[in-house]
Amino acid sequence: DIASHIHLLKHRISSLNAESARYKELKEDKYYIPEDWKGIPISDRNLQYPWGNKWVDALRVYTAHGNELYHQCVKELEPVLGRKRAKESARFFKTYNSQIQADVSFNMRSFANFQKLRNSEHAQLEIREISGIMLELVKNIDGNPFEHTIEAWGFDG
Repeated sequence: DIASHIHLLKHRISSLNAESARYKELKEDKYYIPEDWKGIPISDRNLQYPWGNKWVDALRVYTAHGNELYHQCVKELEPVLGRKRAKESARFFKTYNSQIQADVSFNMRSFANFQKLRNSEHAQLEIREISGIMLELVKNIDGNPFEHTIEAWGFDG
């Protein structure tokens, strides 16, 4: 999600390249809904319409509405402001839970530092999930070239 992308940028210890709504129109409306929100009700009755009565439902509706506005905004701003500025401006309708594709590369020392800091119970849940996936990908490289390094740094458990 965009919030995790910003997290990676702020605590940068790697090389990062990611999609940008500034340079291209995001045609796919991919987004993230936190699993731990499931079942949590909205207590303020004034917020329940049209969002539903659960926070996950509210986020889905809010995100879908933002995505609709994004695409409509690009379409209507383009003839007036030009394609570049239309894409650049319309991205304000994209929510923090919008998902983008990002490529992150590390040297092994930076990767170990990232794992130590972000694959920890103290890290933000979303970045911890990304960190865990990264570790599994490294562990599953054909031939397991980092087996002993991962074990030595205590990331094998």
